[in-house]
Amino acid sequence: MKGKNVAKDFPVVCVGGSAGGLDAYTRLLRHLPADMGVAIVIVNHLRTVATSLHEILPRFTEMPVELITENLLIEPNHVFIIPSQRDLHVLDGEFRLKPISKPHGWPDVITVFLRSLTRNWDGKLIAVIVSGYDGDGAAALCGIKEVGGITIAQKLDTAVQPDMPESAIASGCIDFVLSPEDIAQEIVRIAHAVPRA
Repeated sequence: MKGKNVAKDFPVVCVGGSAGGLDAYTRLLRHLPADMGVAIVIVNHLRTVATSLHEILPRFTEMPVELITENLLIEPNHVFIIPSQRDLHVLDGEFRLKPISKPHGWPDVITVFLRSLTRNWDGKLIAVIVSGYDGDGAAALCGIKEVGGITIAQKLDTAVQPDMPESAIASGCIDFVLSPEDIAQEIVRIAHAVPRA
């Protein structure tokens, strides 16, 4: 890995959730190997509360877990966490943070990030929607499929709060509806199917 020369064509997995998401993130990470060659980006839609996921989640994975900062390089075999009150974008293989575009009502940070990925990431995209209120992310799922990505919703009876995966399923653009453990298996399968550079 040589700084800026790192490849920008490995798979990125966006895991979007909110209420009850922690349960899904821990169950998912426990079942993911640390050397799959994919980047995991957890987009937890919190508007006002500072996130502590970067302190909690290292207990469940051997991958480094980082809170995203401006211009942070996207690297495989890492777990990245969105900071609160920020919209997340991707440009030139790096994360870009902007002030949250929807400060009132339910945020749409998952939708914003997924749309940025479809425009600015060359590698395979996997969008995973897990437990949470509202329907953040659902509006971007058809766009992920249009660029050849894979979309997965958490199985409703395994979600603490099924609103968000339910909205994702209702979009008509979901490939798989799975428990967090089975989502992990699907990510591993997709990662192994992607040719390594």
